[in-house]
Amino acid sequence: MSTLFVLLQYIVPQHLISYLAGKLADGRLFKNQLIRIFVKRYNVDLSESKIEDIHQFKNFNAFFTRELTPGARPAANVSGAILCPADGAISQLGAISNNLLQAKSRFFSLEALLGGESNLAAQFQEGCFATVYLSPRDYHRVHMPLGGRLHKMIYIPGRLFSVNQATARRIPNLFARNERVVCLFHTDAGAMAVILVGAMIVSGIETIWSGQVGTTAGTGAIRSTDYSEHSPPIEIARGSEMGRFKLGSTVIVLFAHGAITLEPDLKAQTPVRMGQLLGRINGVDANAKNTV
Repeated sequence: MSTLFVLLQYIVPQHLISYLAGKLADGRLFKNQLIRIFVKRYNVDLSESKIEDIHQFKNFNAFFTRELTPGARPAANVSGAILCPADGAISQLGAISNNLLQAKSRFFSLEALLGGESNLAAQFQEGCFATVYLSPRDYHRVHMPLGGRLHKMIYIPGRLFSVNQATARRIPNLFARNERVVCLFHTDAGAMAVILVGAMIVSGIETIWSGQVGTTAGTGAIRSTDYSEHSPPIEIARGSEMGRFKLGSTVIVLFAHGAITLEPDLKAQTPVRMGQLLGRINGVDANAKNTV
């Protein structure tokens, strides 16, 4: 069944399906029925949501990108903490060479992931990465692992393959083929990239500074926006929201060589929540409390 699902993705009109799904999710037609079915099918916990009554959501996308109640995702309180950017499960994590691990025995190119920019890829060579897969039931806002100043955003058009484990195991270079938004920050740990990867039926990727990014049309050139001279600077605190998915997907974070150490207990398929400890900045006293 998994093989058939993967093969079908090569055939179906991915962007048209995602466009139509987006129109339905942005409308009010059948929105209560859709939300009710979705909550039951994926066992969504609305007790964490600021809005618990499904009738109060403007549309399905408002439900899907729902805000949580204050304190629902406390941030790890240790000095130099690197926070998990989203709810979901670790897809893969570890060291970066020229490639990143996608699934068992399957890798993809760091340079291709970053839109072919070799100078940018060099900043993260020999560093580390973590890939977090957001399932349909998860909270779909993405938060900053570490406070930083936005330097550049790169929109890279591409395919919209599903990003679940079955697809990741079978489709080569999956994350370097799908539509994605690369957000580059200057942080206390040096360069940090937060990459929001689109997927089948993801009707939009948004950032807090630019709104919806891309057209999900699958065509066109890579678009790069320089924010290094933006006035005032776009600075986002650790744990603050930086973007969101209108329907699920994957987040990849990259750090430079020697900058951080990932938590040793994390491995592929480990469930995670936004705000829990993903790693620590190297050279910071691990026993000290976080004062930021």
